[in-house]
Amino acid sequence: MAVVRDLRVLLRLKGFRRLLAVRVLSQGADGVYQVALATYVVFSPEKQASAAAIASAMAVLLLPYSLIGPFAGVLLDRWRRRQVFLYGNLLRALLASVTAVLMVASVPDWLFYVSALCVTAVNRFVLAGLSAALPRVVDAERLVIANSLSPTAGTLAATAGGGLAFVVRLVVADSDAAVVLLAAALYLCGALASLRMAAELLGPDRALVRPRIASALAGTARDLVAGVRHLLAPARRGAAWALAAMTLMRFCYGALLVLLLMLCRYALTSGPDEGLALLGLALGVSGAGFFAAAVITPWAAGRLGAGHWMAVCAGIAAVLVPALGLPFATAPLLAAAFVLGLTTQSSKIATDTIVQSSVDDAFRGRIFSVYDVLFNVAFVGAAAVAALMLPPDGRSVPLVATVAAVYGAVAVAMARFDDQ
Repeated sequence: MAVVRDLRVLLRLKGFRRLLAVRVLSQGADGVYQVALATYVVFSPEKQASAAAIASAMAVLLLPYSLIGPFAGVLLDRWRRRQVFLYGNLLRALLASVTAVLMVASVPDWLFYVSALCVTAVNRFVLAGLSAALPRVVDAERLVIANSLSPTAGTLAATAGGGLAFVVRLVVADSDAAVVLLAAALYLCGALASLRMAAELLGPDRALVRPRIASALAGTARDLVAGVRHLLAPARRGAAWALAAMTLMRFCYGALLVLLLMLCRYALTSGPDEGLALLGLALGVSGAGFFAAAVITPWAAGRLGAGHWMAVCAGIAAVLVPALGLPFATAPLLAAAFVLGLTTQSSKIATDTIVQSSVDDAFRGRIFSVYDVLFNVAFVGAAAVAALMLPPDGRSVPLVATVAAVYGAVAVAMARFDDQ
């Protein structure tokens, strides 16, 4: 098979293998850390979490990054990306350790959220840098398959990290702090893995690097305007449309995630531990959807085009999300989790490929940082909408119908644009 042949070629590329190792370790640590936060905020027996509380937590953790994100893009186009992975993961290991101490010390919630916010902020630099660096280690011919394998491997690593966190908390130690320390250890491993790559391998080119932070920040507004103009140029309209579509699909994913959290906590289980186990199963099934997306997308995008494949994915979600979600029963919801994993990851692979193929290397860091900002704003907005629409047990027909309508609109828009 062509896909298997391309995978073998990619894995023989030393630079790609080493960048992939950094991604897997970094995102595996993210999965562990995020599950620890979720269990601490939502599934702790002493906490009675509501949709509003979940939305507030997401806002505290993600919205402030909207101020940091644009600076991340500018700096990623100037700093050595290898160094971002090294120092970023070292800093996250330290900050995650601080989070664990705060959990044990029973400090006020705001102090805990500040610590978690710092980890999340650094995470944006690392993830945007990983996407911006990928074309430096893969030729253009195999960029689609690389975008299938690399981000999907990272997502699967995050899912596996989340599963490991569930195992540690439920079997080894009933302590969210212990799980956070495990995340800190994995962040440290990610930092060490980045040392296997040369400092200049991942770019940007030496002529574009400005070591002085002050000079880089001073030109932020000008550079961001240049990046947006670069993205909105007629030759790159496809990238702009793909980013808009992916943002809306991220909104849908966020709303359904809050619904799933509430159902697992209250409607479908009898207690926090049972709810945590069901959530872990749902995330595992969704991870299987991510894997399926990595296998299917290169073939589907090659035959249909990346834009048309996104339209198909959104259309599938528009039909199957209400069909599987409205019964509010365990088995159909697990099937819906697989569908969402498949369609969301497939669309992300397609979007990454469109953006990377359309955007010049000198602009990739800031464009992918804007990409991350859009993701976070959409996710927090979805949580806010879910908080307004969800009843205490999470059963909301209007929310499921709204999400299906958004998916349908994305499908129609992407199909019409790609036909032009």
